[in-house]
Amino acid sequence: MELKEPKVLAAAKPYAYDLTLEDWQEWIKESGEAGFRAGQIFDWLYVKRVSSFEEMTNLPKSLREKLVEQFDFVTLSEVAKYESKDGTVKFLFELADKNAIETVIMKHSYGNSVCVTTQVGCRIGCTFCASTLTGLKRNLTPGEIIAQVVKAQQQLDPTNERVSSIVIMGIGEPFENYDAMMKFLKVMIHPKGLNIGQRHITVSTSGIVPNIYRFAEENTQINLAISIHAPNDTLRSKLMPVNRRYPFAELIEACQYYVAKTGRRITFEYALMGGVNDRPEHAEELAQVLKTFPMAHVNLIPVNFVSERDYVRTPRDDIFTFQRILERNKVNATIRREQGSDIAAACGQLRAKHMESGAR
Repeated sequence: MELKEPKVLAAAKPYAYDLTLEDWQEWIKESGEAGFRAGQIFDWLYVKRVSSFEEMTNLPKSLREKLVEQFDFVTLSEVAKYESKDGTVKFLFELADKNAIETVIMKHSYGNSVCVTTQVGCRIGCTFCASTLTGLKRNLTPGEIIAQVVKAQQQLDPTNERVSSIVIMGIGEPFENYDAMMKFLKVMIHPKGLNIGQRHITVSTSGIVPNIYRFAEENTQINLAISIHAPNDTLRSKLMPVNRRYPFAELIEACQYYVAKTGRRITFEYALMGGVNDRPEHAEELAQVLKTFPMAHVNLIPVNFVSERDYVRTPRDDIFTFQRILERNKVNATIRREQGSDIAAACGQLRAKHMESGAR
């Protein structure tokens, strides 16, 4: 049985960030304004990064009044901000409807990466993840996703740094909020938007098969990551209930189609859980599945401890053994560098703590 589509925010007015440049051009045309005004609005939103229409001083007052009447700015109220000793910064933001989301800035040698959230909560039900603990509340609008990156960039502006890459790996399943995610991406990569290179953006899915096919047809250079976490149907169904909806064989077939269609490599994310999916036989089985992909890459992730879950971290030596088995079978594998462990930077942990206090 197909699940119903998640609800979205019933806002009185759309958000300014909800519109692409093409949307603004259409709105400006319908409003009877000069065509170049759309580019000016876009510049104020994403280059100057103002927080109100009143600040758009090169627009006529009458146009600013129209904007105030018809659009809102996204409300992202900072509830908490934690800074790790490794430079990771995690935000807990409250939305206009009092729901809470998380956004993370991660500092790397090659630049600043932002991990964004696409839903309030998650219904995928992965048994090792904190994001699913309270289920799904609603989808975010495109503007609510975009606002997270704008906030991150504003955080970096005082030091003249910039957001250089984005991972869509925060709370929620991006491919269950597909249209909003794609509109978000259009603004991120637009030369007059935040102008982030497509190859510096990665979207991760737990395996929503129909939208993997759909994404293959988008003709982008954006990276795709698949949360696989098991080498077979039986184990994956135990860890990830989504596998019962879209079985393992169907997922692998969709991934093969994506690679054939795009010529691009897929990253397979594999969270290692002690004694569950981290044995040498699991590595051998995974290698047999993935060696059919010409450019497969496995990102091994030592599982984060979540107090409400029973999983334990795989011992260090076993992680390296797992990696060696994959590489011996010609499957490229790396181990994710842990960041922000001292500030509960794993997806959903901060929001879960916040909700224990009676918040949403």
